[in-house]
Amino acid sequence: MSTTSILLVHAHALFREGLRHHLRTMPNFKIVGEASNGQQAIQLVDYGDPDLVLIELDLPGINGLEVSRAIKRNHPHVGIILFGSKLDSSSVVKAIRAGVAAYLLRNVEWPILLQTMLAVRRGCYPINDLVLSLPDVATQVLSAFRQMIIDEESDAIYSPLSVRELEVLDLVAAGRTNKEIARQLEISNQTVKNHISSILRKLAVNDRTQAVVYALRRGWIKVVLPGD
Repeated sequence: MSTTSILLVHAHALFREGLRHHLRTMPNFKIVGEASNGQQAIQLVDYGDPDLVLIELDLPGINGLEVSRAIKRNHPHVGIILFGSKLDSSSVVKAIRAGVAAYLLRNVEWPILLQTMLAVRRGCYPINDLVLSLPDVATQVLSAFRQMIIDEESDAIYSPLSVRELEVLDLVAAGRTNKEIARQLEISNQTVKNHISSILRKLAVNDRTQAVVYALRRGWIKVVLPGD
């Protein structure tokens, strides 16, 4: 594995020191810079172009979400891991829309952080799993997506998916199984599988969860939650 360059962004030097201590034990990771505020972080990314940025949400001045958005705008290949004090729907939704690859509590244990860093370095987006894998958060996150105004810069109007594929993906987002989707749309299970395969191929994603988040972010689908 090639060396992964990392930028640490946190207002407190003690927190950065703790991360630095752990990262020094890993031969394939190299800290290329540290910043205590958002403006410094943006400048260091522009200058050093790191592979990963580990950043705190509650930064003084420009917060972590705004910094993440600025970084992804100019350096889309940079993987961002955002640390927050709590796991709430608003933060998760905003982080996804800012292009953050992973959202972790700031008291995360080192093995989990290391696993997340390796996943993000491979191009994965662990934050997507929060939407559908945590029952207490999923409903809040999906509900919040329905209320969001789509950014003018997003391609919300154009979708590469057919009407039927959007119907299938909408039901996937609502938690339906292939069998349930087939029954509701009055098509065969194999046809459902074919549609899902086509969706993954068109969106260039690896699984159903990534496809749902991709479509939600662009306003192509709206999840109907239980009780609506």
